[in-house]
Amino acid sequence: MVARIRRSLIRHWRRWTVLLPTSCNIRVPASSANLGPGFDSLGLALDLWMQVDVTRLNGPGDVRVVACDDLLGGGNLVVEAMQVTADRLGMSLPSCEIAVLSDIPVARGLGSSASAIVAGIHAAGFVLDVPLSPALVVDIGGEMEGHADNISASELGGATVSIRAERGWVAEVVAPALPWEVVALVPDAPAFTHEARGILPPAVSIPDAAANIGRAAMLALALRDGRGDLLREAMKDRLHQPYRAAIFPHLEPVIDAALAAGALGASLSGAGPTILAFADTAVAAAVAIAMEAA
Repeated sequence: MVARIRRSLIRHWRRWTVLLPTSCNIRVPASSANLGPGFDSLGLALDLWMQVDVTRLNGPGDVRVVACDDLLGGGNLVVEAMQVTADRLGMSLPSCEIAVLSDIPVARGLGSSASAIVAGIHAAGFVLDVPLSPALVVDIGGEMEGHADNISASELGGATVSIRAERGWVAEVVAPALPWEVVALVPDAPAFTHEARGILPPAVSIPDAAANIGRAAMLALALRDGRGDLLREAMKDRLHQPYRAAIFPHLEPVIDAALAAGALGASLSGAGPTILAFADTAVAAAVAIAMEAA
C-alpha cells in the first residue's frame, strides 16, 4: 500500500473532545522516527490517527477495554500507559472503560505503540482530573518506550527532536509543519521493532557516527527551514539502514526509485518496514507509483 500524507501536523493539535463530564475522545497522530540519520531522536507526526474513547465510571476498579480494532495489543498498551501515569502521579485509577479505534498500520514503523502510549497517558490525566504538561507526557512516554522520537512527535506534532537529559526525556519542535507531501510505502507484512533492533551491531565506527551526526544536524536544519534541496544527502544513514536492509530487501530499491522519480529525500520509517519519502506536490503521485513498482 502506498499512502500520500499531505502534510505534517500543526504543533498544537486538539487532543481531547469532552463529550460529558465523565467521557471524552482522545485523538493522537501516527509518527515516523529516525528519518534516516536521526536514530532514536528525530520524529515526524503524520496525518493518520488513533482515537481512544474514555468513560469514567463510579468508584475504584479496573480499566476495561470494551472495543479495540488493534489486533496486536494497542488496547493493553493504552491501559499500561494509564497505570504508569497514575503511579507516576501517586494516584489510583478509578473504574473506567476505553474503546480504541485506529487507522494507523500496526508494526509498520509508523509509531502505533507510541500513539497508544500517548493516548493512555492523556486518558489517565482525564480520569484522574489532573492536567498533564507536554513535557511530562514526553518524559513518561520516553521512559516507557526507551526513546522519545515517536512519543514527542505524537505529543507535540510537526517535526521534533528529543534527547534523554539528566532530568529526563526532553523534546522540542523543529518545525510545526512541512511544505512537502509525505509518500509512504507500507508493506503488507508487519515487522517488529525488537527484531529490527536485534540486527544492529553493539558498536559503530567513529567515521559512521560522525557521518550521522553531521547529517542529523543538517536534516534538522532542512526541516526547520523547508530546505528541500538538502534532504537527499541529509537523509542518508550509516548507523541502522545498512544493517536493516538485510531483513528489508525492498529498502534500497524503493528509496532509489523514489529519488529517481523526483522525491527530495527518502528513508526507512522508524524500524520499518515502511519507506517514507518527501516530495513536492507536483511529483508526489509519480513518486508513489515508482515506489510501489520498485
